[in-house]
Amino acid sequence: MKTLLLFRHAKSSWIDDSLPDHKRPLNKRGKKTASMMGCLIKSEGLVPDLILSSTAVRARKTAATAAKTSKYEGPLEFRDSLYLATAGEMLAEAQCLHDDRVDRLMIVGHNPGMEDLVYMLSARREPFPTGALAVLELEIDRWRKLDLSVVARLERLLRPKEHREDH
Repeated sequence: MKTLLLFRHAKSSWIDDSLPDHKRPLNKRGKKTASMMGCLIKSEGLVPDLILSSTAVRARKTAATAAKTSKYEGPLEFRDSLYLATAGEMLAEAQCLHDDRVDRLMIVGHNPGMEDLVYMLSARREPFPTGALAVLELEIDRWRKLDLSVVARLERLLRPKEHREDH
């Protein structure tokens, strides 16, 4: 059994509209959300074995902050291929993971790809706001077996707004 965690980057700043999309940072709320979601990841027993993140500044900061507050000790791998990735591109990243000792994989990225991948794997269309985390249980033993024929169970969808007062 494998677990795929899909974590949408936290809220980004639009203050400097001269910045290219890839370089937009987190805003104040986004920083708080990333930290709070990291604490939630730890308290819910969801600390991943590996984190793959988009190279966008907002995704990198979300991943790094959540990793720190969740006490994640593994590597943070930043991939250009995850910047604005489609559901299929995210699926391909997971399929290419050769280390089957990784039981819990987290991908930090963007919508609409995140929401689409949750739907494609679980057949559940769920709102996926910034900072949300989907927990998908997969009946596979190797990441290369992950494809659209695998039915995932959407165990949980943690939305920041629903957990703010808890942490």
